[in-house]
Amino acid sequence: MTDLEKPPAGGTTSRRHAAALALLVYAGVRALGLAALAAWCAGTGKSPHTLLSARWDSLWYVRVAEHGYGWEVTLPDGSVHSNLAFFPLLPWLERLVAGVGPLGHADAGLVVSAVASLCAAGGIFAVADRLYGRRAGVCAVALWAVLPVGIVQSMAYSESLFTALAAWSLYAVLTGRWVTAGLLASFAGLTRPVGGAVVLALWAAAVVEVRRRGRIGARVALGALLAPLGAAAYVLWVGHRTGGGLFGYLDVQEGWGNGFDGGYAFARFIGDKFTSVPGALAGLGLIVGVALLIWLYVVGVRQRQPLPLLVYTGVVLVLALCAAGYFGSKPRLLMPAFPLLLPLAVALARRRTSRSVLVIGGVAVAGAVYGAFWLNGSGPP
Repeated sequence: MTDLEKPPAGGTTSRRHAAALALLVYAGVRALGLAALAAWCAGTGKSPHTLLSARWDSLWYVRVAEHGYGWEVTLPDGSVHSNLAFFPLLPWLERLVAGVGPLGHADAGLVVSAVASLCAAGGIFAVADRLYGRRAGVCAVALWAVLPVGIVQSMAYSESLFTALAAWSLYAVLTGRWVTAGLLASFAGLTRPVGGAVVLALWAAAVVEVRRRGRIGARVALGALLAPLGAAAYVLWVGHRTGGGLFGYLDVQEGWGNGFDGGYAFARFIGDKFTSVPGALAGLGLIVGVALLIWLYVVGVRQRQPLPLLVYTGVVLVLALCAAGYFGSKPRLLMPAFPLLLPLAVALARRRTSRSVLVIGGVAVAGAVYGAFWLNGSGPP
């Protein structure tokens, strides 16, 4: 039995109780966020339901669910926004839920997101519990719930669905369930472009396993082969549909102004903030935020997080921070990088319960207020 396959200490019953507590904490934080949004909308006259299910990317997903691919918008500057930029798993699930019940596709998206967010919380707990114990597992889930942009977890967006698939795929890798890990990684690749992070994490773990054993096992090989199929199938299909071949999907993203430039555009965006005093404060905040993310990753390395987690988190970080495009999207693009929260979860788990509750509660209130303010303002693009 390998180190990845060793079962965690402790009884199954107490572990289930801890997992239930983690989900209860998560649901409570999300309920607080929704209550804050409803209260804020009561003052602005906006509909919280519309903000959650029928704005920004949610509209694009619903259109794919209702009419399929092929719709695009040409902007005054000549750029083309095509719905081929949106991966298909979320709209497929919206269509499935809407087809078996009375809900429309937008409300079906909220249902999918709600269920997926609970599954994501469960996966985060499973990973953290296995590595650092139950208290750290509960704290990790709570920290993911109270993120400043955590309200996105309750929207008809794909972040919750992707995080659920990624977390459980990583847990399957850690426990030696290679075929399950490959299947989940494949579905993650059908959810968001960053699905490649899950694939690379599985491949890195597979290489280590092969080197340790001196041979490649059938399940390891099958899991490694399954992992990229989802993303590869969609990207190749888009290339065929657009006539762009292997680069067809990149052409679609370029129409949206997205691309990978190694962080040059983001650095210029931060630098431009320093032309005024208010902007300089915002720019300084962005620098501190990026530095904090890098520091948390380094701490994870020092804490000897398993290689699959480090590879996954590193790829998510690089893709989020070094991509050109709308910079307001970066906080939610970083949301799936939940292993960054593990050092903080470990630190909280070592504190007395009363102190941990006080910290989580305070951040939850602040996050709920910010989420309500955010959605009533610029919101997640």
